[in-house]
Amino acid sequence: MKPVVAIVGRPNVGKSTLFNVLAGERISIVKDTPGVTRDRIYADCSWLDREFTIIDTGGIEPDSGDVILSQMREQALVAVETADVIIFLTDVRQGLQDADGKVCDILRRSKKPVVLAVNKVDSFEKQMADVYEFYGLGIGDPHPLSAANQTGLGDLLDAVSAHFPPKSDDEDDSDVPRIAIIGKPNVGKSSLINKISGTDRSIVSDIAGTTRDAVDTEIRFHGKDYIFIDTAGLRRKSKVHEDIERYSVIRAVAAVDRADVVILMIDGTEGVTEQDAKIAGIAHDQGKGIIVAVNKWDAVEKDDKTIYRQKEKIRSTLSFMQYALIQFISAKTGQRIDKLFDSIDLVLSNQNMRVQTGVLNEIIADAAAMQQPPMDKGRRLRIFYATQSGVKPPTFVLFVNYRDLMHFSYQRYLENRIRETFGFEGTKIHFIIRERKEKDQ
Repeated sequence: MKPVVAIVGRPNVGKSTLFNVLAGERISIVKDTPGVTRDRIYADCSWLDREFTIIDTGGIEPDSGDVILSQMREQALVAVETADVIIFLTDVRQGLQDADGKVCDILRRSKKPVVLAVNKVDSFEKQMADVYEFYGLGIGDPHPLSAANQTGLGDLLDAVSAHFPPKSDDEDDSDVPRIAIIGKPNVGKSSLINKISGTDRSIVSDIAGTTRDAVDTEIRFHGKDYIFIDTAGLRRKSKVHEDIERYSVIRAVAAVDRADVVILMIDGTEGVTEQDAKIAGIAHDQGKGIIVAVNKWDAVEKDDKTIYRQKEKIRSTLSFMQYALIQFISAKTGQRIDKLFDSIDLVLSNQNMRVQTGVLNEIIADAAAMQQPPMDKGRRLRIFYATQSGVKPPTFVLFVNYRDLMHFSYQRYLENRIRETFGFEGTKIHFIIRERKEKDQ
């Protein structure tokens, strides 16, 4: 489970600049994933031997000057809820502001580790006196840096990574599958948790105080154990209008990282939206098993075409994950909850399915015979050999003569042939293309 680091601070102190510098080249991977956060809210990073996920709470700009503090409080609360470590970014040019102190109070009360960073320090020698002013916040040493000039970042990351929990495989060794419920606010995530953990279910225990302050619920259903990760809204409600899109994505990042299977909840009365696609893209990007649960189905007026139309709209909006399983449920009445658990079991099985190498190569050879591989400038793609290298998600390595000839469309064709044979419903299939010359065979 990768630690999560959130960047919090006033508008224009350089949060996005720092985020982009830390994310480095990987930012393009996040940015270019279909349906995912094109406004670059999160990225996977590494420092020395530790990997972590960084979240940018920037982009939450106030409508006018008098709501700056309110907006910062919202950012701070989301960061506190989601992150293992918080980078509190300030600006040496603007100096210590009253709003900095008030947000600092929120962060201090959270009991989460906070690393104070002072940005825009272009000359350490000339500006250190101004940096010392930030000791007044009372949350430890201020770390001077310049995100724009990429100086001081090493010391900052050393301080951040010092707060990471020790590497532990204990949680990952657990055989109990983890199910994250993600989606926009008010689609019924908490209602579903409450329904399946109600008096008619056997609750084994509530696991509180995990690294992200979520309460995971362990549930036994038909003799099997599951851990449900609730990504419901902030525990403290604020009257300030929050940037719902950004916050729902931020909350989903950490939960998805910990999950084996992700349930994307959609409001059946509203239908699927582009925001649903953004949230789903996080699970797709991380190769998690995915089930789309259309909730409030009891409240939808239906005819014999309603389910068909809803499925078509979902497939169209979530076009990058055609493999997702779709279930129509009601968290309120318990309608089709049994089917939802059947889908969870199926997806878990498919995520861990292994295909024999001989059978896989027969399918690839048959597919190539039915539809010739691409050709360009007298060169034709040849697939020498295929093997499965991993699970969660199922990963296949294809050895070819010219890697550049493996067009996306032909790769998708091969994926479809594999799915026709083995199903793999609810799980992404990942391909690794390796080039090997004819003489190497």
